[in-house]
Amino acid sequence: MNPVAVLTDSCASIPEEMLKSLRIQTVAYYIHRGGEVLRDLVTIQREEFLRWLITARFLPTTASPGPGDYFEAYQNLADQGTKEIVSIHMTSLGSGAYQAATVAKTMMAEKIPDVRIEVVDTRNVSLCQGWMVIEAARSALAGARLDEIVTRVRSMIPLTRMIQTADTLRYLYLGGRIGRAQQMIGSLLNIKPLIGMADGVIVPLGRAHSRGQAYQMMADMVSEAVGKGKTRIAYVHAGARHEVEKIRGLVEGQVEVVESFFAELSPALAVHTGPGTAGLCFYPVE
Repeated sequence: MNPVAVLTDSCASIPEEMLKSLRIQTVAYYIHRGGEVLRDLVTIQREEFLRWLITARFLPTTASPGPGDYFEAYQNLADQGTKEIVSIHMTSLGSGAYQAATVAKTMMAEKIPDVRIEVVDTRNVSLCQGWMVIEAARSALAGARLDEIVTRVRSMIPLTRMIQTADTLRYLYLGGRIGRAQQMIGSLLNIKPLIGMADGVIVPLGRAHSRGQAYQMMADMVSEAVGKGKTRIAYVHAGARHEVEKIRGLVEGQVEVVESFFAELSPALAVHTGPGTAGLCFYPVE
């Protein structure tokens, strides 16, 4: 084990090969589908879930892991000899994960006080959260200590940005995650909404009349944010790999990208975005 273990949630949607190579630990979200209780990316996988969601007559609900889930994960790491853990979670304004992990940290302090845990609210979601986890894991593998890693992660919070579009905001609206994009509901016939995150909640970024126009707007937003600098980008989708390939072509024709990869949202996030969602999560690098 690394001196510092890095733990996050399934909603970070980090590709499986990266989780393994960077030794990132994950805790699964819950999906309640009728009478079924599913564990995100454990008892339900992306392709199977999206096939069902496309034809679903009702929307499942999701729930963050509870304090007991995080406590079990922390305890397992401690049993392996870990003394320091950084626990990185999606925005506390959209999920109870951060609060549950904080309670689990208190439980650990009572039972195993020699394990130090730092819990971070990323104020973001998806691969924006994921980028912070990836950089934390890389720092841990390089031998950085806990305080250094936490400082690195927190420095990324104001820099990391999500932009995404879908054919509808129906899923976000029904799931109660619409945030400040509420104003766009009711005026979206033949409109492709662009949304992002600000201060931990979903916000509207613009409207386009086609996916092509939406993708060009994304590329322009990335170019404006990055300028003449460089960036790392995750092209994120829900059953729409061919769409994010189009986005990549536009973006990388305008800005210098030093690292990029494709990532598919976990089922617990796809519940809220809906099938066909396409976008990106990026941050400028020196």
